[in-house]
Amino acid sequence: MTVRPALNVFLCAPRGFCAGVTRAIDVVEHALRKFGAPVYVRHEIVHNRFVVEGLKRKGAIFVEELSEVPDGEHPVVFSAHGVPKAVPAEAGQRELLAIDATCPLVMKVHREAEIHYRRDRMVVLVGHKGHPEVIGTMGQLPDGAVVLVESAEDVAALTLSPKEALAYVTQTTLSLDDLAVVVDALVTKYPDIIGPQKQDICYATTNRQEAVKAIAHKVDAFIVVGSPNSSNSLRLKEVAERHGCPHAQLVLRASDIDWLPLAGVKSLGVTAGASAPEILVEEILDALSERFELSLNTVTTATEDVSFPLPRALREKAALDEQA
Repeated sequence: MTVRPALNVFLCAPRGFCAGVTRAIDVVEHALRKFGAPVYVRHEIVHNRFVVEGLKRKGAIFVEELSEVPDGEHPVVFSAHGVPKAVPAEAGQRELLAIDATCPLVMKVHREAEIHYRRDRMVVLVGHKGHPEVIGTMGQLPDGAVVLVESAEDVAALTLSPKEALAYVTQTTLSLDDLAVVVDALVTKYPDIIGPQKQDICYATTNRQEAVKAIAHKVDAFIVVGSPNSSNSLRLKEVAERHGCPHAQLVLRASDIDWLPLAGVKSLGVTAGASAPEILVEEILDALSERFELSLNTVTTATEDVSFPLPRALREKAALDEQA
């Protein structure tokens, strides 16, 4: 009988689904129950292929643009990342039944940007070019009203006048460490720039990164469960490496684990991005238990009790379901 090597596994808490992701998935599932299949979803509702495939099996149809949705009063859900204003406007013109699953914390950033614009401020958005959330935030304002920066180098290249009225907002899923560098560069170059009254990085991103920081220097390797196109999951991998972990890998499923770098490790950290369901963490642990004798330890750095209500169009149906 082969003796499995011992492995201390440190589970980050909190990890996995945040309130915005839970709400977005609930929106699609409630829409399917209320209206029946198909329910169209513009863009991935959250960045996790396992979740998306599960919703497809229930009758959701994912599209990239509204032009892929046939005419008629079809329900169309906008993803948790938010959309440019032109998207709901197009849905209204076509008389589609639009249901907005944008995370309320992303909506907060949208409102901040709009307020700054109404007060004649140029808006600087700190975020990753091409990310759906960034596209949605920039799309709240007219062309030219928002300038995007990703790094301190981008800030150095800005040609805005220090005398111009400026404000900044941020993508909600950035690395806290990376953001601090960019904001420091902005404030140094533009001392009068106005920032958010409360930081735009969402509570879930902050909590998951802090949990990883608490463990990273104690373990030989780290597994982050999440999709490669998930910004918050990618940041967790970077945070683990930056804070002392010799090896970190981002995996969607257990089948994606690269076992070679894990040979000989004595301790391992495990977390999950905000769009990764707990069932995938359990799958990872099952795969680890086949190769190692596990000792599980949960490291809790915060307790989350946040929840967001469903969009108004779905609340009545949800209430009736609960009564049934």
